Amino acid sequence: MTLTHIRGAAASSRARQPRLLTLAIGASLALGVAGTAFGQATTGNIFGQAQPGQTVIVSGSTGVTRQAVVDETGRFRFGNLPLGDYKVSLQRDGATIMERNDVTLVVGAGTEVNFNLDIQATSLDAVSVSASALPSIDVASVDSRTVLTAKDLERLPLARHAEAIALLAPGAVSGSGAFTGPTGQSLVSFGGASVSENAYYINGFNTTDPLAAMGGIGLPYGAVDQQEVYTGGYSAMYGRSDGGVISQVGKRGTNQWKFGGQVLWSPRSLASDPRNLYFPDQALPDGYDYTNASQPGTIYRSRKNNTSWTTVYSAYAGGPLIKDRLYLFVAAEAEKQQGTSTTPVTSSQPANNQHATSRPKHYAKLDWNINANNILELTSIGSKQAYAGSLYDYDYATGRQGDRFGFDTSTKTSSDITIGKITSYVTDDLTLSATYGINKVTSTSSVPGDDPTRPFLSAVTNQDPSITGGTPIRNGVTSSTIGSPHSTSQARGLRLDAEYRLGNHQLAAGIDNMRYNSRNIGKTLSGPGYAWIYGKTARPDVALVPSLGVGAPGGDGYFVHRYISSSLTSSSVDQKAQYIEDRWQVSDRWLLSLGLRNDQFTNFNNVGQAYVRNTNQWAPRLGFAWDVLGDASFKLYGNLGRYYLALPTSVAIRGASASTMTSEYFTYTGIDPVTGAPTGLAPIGPGPVSSNGEYGQAPDPRTVAARDLKSQYQDEAILGFSKQLGSDWVYGAKATVRKLQTAIDDVCDYKKLEAKAKSQGIDVDAVNISHGCLIFNPGQTNTFLLSRKDGSGYEQVRMSAKDWGFDGGAKRKYYALDLFVEHPFDGKWHGRVDYTFSRSYGNTEGQVLSTLGQDDVSKTQDWDFASLMANSNGVLSNDRTHQLKIYGAYQVTSEWMVSGSLRVNSGAPRACLGYFGNDESDPAGYRSSYRFCGGKSSALGSNGRLPWTRQLDAGVTYRPAFAGNKLGFNATVFNVTNERKPLSQDVRYQTSPYTVSNTYGLPTFLQPPRYVRLSASYDF
Repeated sequence: MTLTHIRGAAASSRARQPRLLTLAIGASLALGVAGTAFGQATTGNIFGQAQPGQTVIVSGSTGVTRQAVVDETGRFRFGNLPLGDYKVSLQRDGATIMERNDVTLVVGAGTEVNFNLDIQATSLDAVSVSASALPSIDVASVDSRTVLTAKDLERLPLARHAEAIALLAPGAVSGSGAFTGPTGQSLVSFGGASVSENAYYINGFNTTDPLAAMGGIGLPYGAVDQQEVYTGGYSAMYGRSDGGVISQVGKRGTNQWKFGGQVLWSPRSLASDPRNLYFPDQALPDGYDYTNASQPGTIYRSRKNNTSWTTVYSAYAGGPLIKDRLYLFVAAEAEKQQGTSTTPVTSSQPANNQHATSRPKHYAKLDWNINANNILELTSIGSKQAYAGSLYDYDYATGRQGDRFGFDTSTKTSSDITIGKITSYVTDDLTLSATYGINKVTSTSSVPGDDPTRPFLSAVTNQDPSITGGTPIRNGVTSSTIGSPHSTSQARGLRLDAEYRLGNHQLAAGIDNMRYNSRNIGKTLSGPGYAWIYGKTARPDVALVPSLGVGAPGGDGYFVHRYISSSLTSSSVDQKAQYIEDRWQVSDRWLLSLGLRNDQFTNFNNVGQAYVRNTNQWAPRLGFAWDVLGDASFKLYGNLGRYYLALPTSVAIRGASASTMTSEYFTYTGIDPVTGAPTGLAPIGPGPVSSNGEYGQAPDPRTVAARDLKSQYQDEAILGFSKQLGSDWVYGAKATVRKLQTAIDDVCDYKKLEAKAKSQGIDVDAVNISHGCLIFNPGQTNTFLLSRKDGSGYEQVRMSAKDWGFDGGAKRKYYALDLFVEHPFDGKWHGRVDYTFSRSYGNTEGQVLSTLGQDDVSKTQDWDFASLMANSNGVLSNDRTHQLKIYGAYQVTSEWMVSGSLRVNSGAPRACLGYFGNDESDPAGYRSSYRFCGGKSSALGSNGRLPWTRQLDAGVTYRPAFAGNKLGFNATVFNVTNERKPLSQDVRYQTSPYTVSNTYGLPTFLQPPRYVRLSASYDF
């Protein structure tokens, strides 16, 4: 059951209406919420109306009991209550005269419970009322969010991770498959933003990947109590995201002990094979030839029997260690996935990879009600992943597997999180809380049996057949890069929050600080530290990289280059923020939310020197909610907000720290039959060259970024409504507009910098002008420092967009119209339909570049040179014009339930990157990286779009009555129709001038094929 835009009813002006009294009772099931709605919260609120002077008492399943006297306006409120089920009692003269039972809280919001009845209770006997499910609208929220509870997750056919849940939110789409989170899950794009611009929380602590902000840690699936997905308009209490927010709240123990376990199995026999892939065979423009004329139309990658099987074991236990005082909840999950994957025919060594991945997780939470006014929470979370693969020879000619010859790169990652939170109810109106957490991430990477003398070989099918006899020479090395064997990242966070009720104002203020440290991050090449990359050009008389002095290979056009890459470093980031907020109930019908946040970000290099420092980043937030008819049946709401985004620690890689990335070009006369290395080398260039000037030099931290660099930030406006339709439905619409105001990327055209320095009268021979890349705000005028060679200080250079050669600045705009209709779960069925029409356009996707799968956060190839931005204006990678989402569940009988989920998206825009202009030049030395295709301009989307995708999942659950419905069996079919459409493709059009890549247009990621998941569970 989705809990977006739903709330209990009744204000004093409508308390006498019997139907609205029923709606107030319906609110008890938390179909809807009202009150303070703070993003990434871990608590809920209860509020309502009664006769002034009466006493209201709330008592929860977690042992929390609080009471308050109804004020002179007839209102009461209990804030920051732990999630759970509550009984709300109304007392007069010490006697209970009415109760509301089964009041279930929803995270970050309030549940309304009213006692203004058109009766006079003269008896001391209490009137006890239990909740019923009726749709109602939350007229006290100004944000855009979707909340799913543990019951919803149990009913719906979903994969078992946070991103699968998040995709149910309106406007959320899957990002490029090249980007994955800490445990391998694909990431999500919200509102056109890139996948690194989201924030993750667990129990109020920021668990976003500490290194690159690529995803975050999730709870064991059975430990999730509720998950919030924010798609806009959230409180000033939170920031550091201009995409979306995924916030999970874990379960906690109650006064009743509960235990359970589950076994899940996805058998290989019930899984379909992925699609085989073939080299494209398409008509080429006049004057162009394929790199390898024998490959078009032939097999590129066999996927036969490339299936996998998965087993998951999970268990939980929760209950009181001391009744009403001390509670424990623990959960554990062990997942193991095994399978086979065949590498492409172009691989350095075609192989069947027999791989296995294990993903154990644990969660433990201790809740201590110290006394009536103080609560202490302690949380421990662990999430690990280990991957290993064995490589067996695979003969594409016969389709047979041979002997094992080596191992794939083995990786291990782990995240261990500890969170402490204390909440103090100082008075009925004042609440203080403090949260402190630590997230420690470790990562190791190695290749078992790696031979340090053998280099990685790339594009071996481009070797000169006059030397090889037509059979590529390989050496068995399959891993090109490895990470540090001892890479660690750590995040420490402190939150202090104060909330005070003053009349009709709900005031909040606090601090939100994070500290990130990463050590031994980055990658280096395997083996001897270099790789050999073979190539072939259709125009042997045309220079390969003339801008770097690399000439033509001559002969038959065969050449090779030695590639060196190393980027290991360390870095850290300080992120601090302060906020104030006022939620002002102007009248019974009008709520205003006024907030202001100030963020400060500082990035440090490997020796602790600051290279980026941003302060006084004021982010206002303004929202309103209007109860149009005064009966909570029709709400109009909206908000305006500014959101700042920090640079993660990974920006120091290839940015603020030394790195090497060079290529040295040769012709060759032979190939070593053992190592696969070329022999008889003759240079066709000046030696090692680097288009980014990365020769291993350590940059001056004061010169790597603009001195007046502004953080990336985005402005957002939302206007929407929700309305009841009859007695069982809710429908609504929402319009969203987002505009990226400032972006951060890097620029590498040192010649333009040198020219501007000369024009300002600077002696360029007396200063150090880096041949590397500089961090800047694209399109804005930035100030850079050039260190004097004599050590006497720095010279300043002001560079505008025009100085760099750019026509304009960074642009990303997004607009969307979301429509929905929902039937909340009423004990029989639940259904929801969302349709989103949207457009994401401009010249900047954001921090990453999906077309190339480039995860160098805020250091993509865009903006490196002006020539790379020619024809850049168009739709963006995460643009999906049409989205349709339908999901729900139906209780056929007391024992049987069926459920389903359908997601239909229009395709992503196609891309084609080639050499520059109709003369196939290479002004930046980036080879096939310009927005030209066969000599013609090629903006993203100008070559059409990928096919529409459809994902239909269905499940059936059986809970036999003879076991008291505690025993459950489930079967879920994912991708029922076995759609295997491409989600992205190879966008590199050429390997050299006038020479088309044989893999251009090949799918790089496709929809996962159909598979079945079976499960058995028992709860007692």
